[in-house]
Amino acid sequence: MAEVQSTSSLGEVHSSVNIPVNKSAWKRFFAFIGPAYLVSVGYMDPGNWATDIAGGSKFGYQLIWVLLMSNLMALLLQSLSARLGIVRGLDLAQASRKTYPSYINIPLYVLAEIAIAACDLAEVIGMAIGLKLLFGLPLIWGVSITVLDTLIILFLMNKGIRTMEVFIVSMVFIIGVSFLVDVFIASPDFHEVAKGFKPSILSGDALYIAIGIIGATVMPHNLYLHSSLVQTRKIAYEHKSLKEALKFNFFDTTIALNLAFFVNASILILAAAAFHNNGYFEVADIEDAHQLLNSIFGSLAPALFAIALIASGQSSTITGTLAGQIIMEGYLNLRIRPWLRRLITRLIAIVPALITILWFGEDQLGKLLVLSQVVLSLQLGFAIIPLIHFCSDKTQMNGFAIKPWVKILAWVSAALIISLNVKLVIEEIGGWIEVAGSNVIYIYLFVIPIAILTGCLLIYVIFAPFVRRKSAKDDFVPHGQAISIGKPEIIKYKHIAVTVDFSEMDKHTIRNALVQGGKDAEYTLIHIVESAGAQYLGKNINDFETRSDADNLDIYVAEITNHGYKVNAQIGYGNPAKSISQIVNEKDIDFLVMGAHGHKALKDVIFGATVDTVRHKVNVPVLIVK
Repeated sequence: MAEVQSTSSLGEVHSSVNIPVNKSAWKRFFAFIGPAYLVSVGYMDPGNWATDIAGGSKFGYQLIWVLLMSNLMALLLQSLSARLGIVRGLDLAQASRKTYPSYINIPLYVLAEIAIAACDLAEVIGMAIGLKLLFGLPLIWGVSITVLDTLIILFLMNKGIRTMEVFIVSMVFIIGVSFLVDVFIASPDFHEVAKGFKPSILSGDALYIAIGIIGATVMPHNLYLHSSLVQTRKIAYEHKSLKEALKFNFFDTTIALNLAFFVNASILILAAAAFHNNGYFEVADIEDAHQLLNSIFGSLAPALFAIALIASGQSSTITGTLAGQIIMEGYLNLRIRPWLRRLITRLIAIVPALITILWFGEDQLGKLLVLSQVVLSLQLGFAIIPLIHFCSDKTQMNGFAIKPWVKILAWVSAALIISLNVKLVIEEIGGWIEVAGSNVIYIYLFVIPIAILTGCLLIYVIFAPFVRRKSAKDDFVPHGQAISIGKPEIIKYKHIAVTVDFSEMDKHTIRNALVQGGKDAEYTLIHIVESAGAQYLGKNINDFETRSDADNLDIYVAEITNHGYKVNAQIGYGNPAKSISQIVNEKDIDFLVMGAHGHKALKDVIFGATVDTVRHKVNVPVLIVK
């Protein structure tokens, strides 16, 4: 891992999609299509399924208007997220790091990470349930298998953002078609469906489920994600281009989120037509819903249901990974490899799922799914409120600050979402207290104080921008300011190290090193013996491989010496990155030249990334030759 001094959000795909110039509006619009679809999958993940099924089975079509209201809120907030990324060239996490002090950003980061883990937990459970329903795979196997999708995100990221967008859109298409067929199989009363769009007074269980629908729909990590994904388009930062980008991204967001609304509404309508209308009013578990579909409609409807669930879990978990990477780099200015980031997030999600299955039984996974949505809801205010503040700042938004009526709608939406989710959290804690028995002391000692501290943090985030003075920290550009370089001086290196591995690359590596120092410098050729014996015996090993490598080094030394250069050789043993770094740091070397063999994706995981590791372990300039 490395601290990034100045980095673009999702740097590996930043500004990687060109916007055609002097082309029709349709062609330019097509170039902008993509980011909102990656965001939209978060609005149809397994966490949404649970609330939609519960609402449809218990109240029929009555709560469709809640889904519509949630979708409109999401559309408003996602358009603000895209505005922030396009105009300021910052994702939401980067903007928070630049605005708030570190003692505020650290807890904001922790809460965001908890939300990512909670979201990923829902994807793990959803994928595992889908595999069980479709293939009869035990849940514990399904949960374990989900760790392998690390390879999918690794492959897609190396293929570029457009490939990832195509994959996600295909998953959304599978989900949409599956539910479209299921809805027609269920034959709902569309006249009654239309009545469900009429707002009604909510109370009791209806209010509880409505809160769950809103909390599961407006997901915080999607706001971080969207503000970064819009930056994958190469936009000219002048008024006309920015205005066009905002317009096209709004259209893209509107289409994508309406598709997500269609999927969520289809789940609720399916539950209402299949369960509520047949007298099943308490269906909240995904597996129960699948079994009832099978008994009511035969095998096709539940099979499509399971396929959609798997596609939902897979697509949501990929976008969750990207959001996790954005949050870590944005808040901490820290970058780790995407596959490692993915693996860490997935393992954090798998552990509680496995513990629940092994300790409490598979039938408790439904409750864990609901709990993940409660945890997720805690983060909402900490993403929504800063976003509104940032997009309202006329100084920083350069003429693109949101209009007063948009600001009012945003604050009303934020107030409604936060108040409903606070109510949900309070009710959940109250429920825990009722069933805790003798363990209730732990709730008072840990859970309630954490909730109070979280509330205080939320109050700070809401009111601090209104009362604090503007600081120099607010005057920034996304990736730092240019500094004075001064008059350049010739740098003469006295001792240059060159890594060799007796491949064709050595010719290029050694030549580049000799050019850097000329005949006045001293050169050290470094080769690492990586055999199993070398791992354990180190310099005491004397096997054939070590002797052969020493002979090859002597040949290099003799040839380079004949050309008039001062050169010696050094053999290291075991881990290449560790050994190279140790030799460089111990031998007073002031410049290092290494050859890069271009390992990518899976090869990088298997063979390691020696060059990348070494450059963070040594304190001298490193020249990488390809």
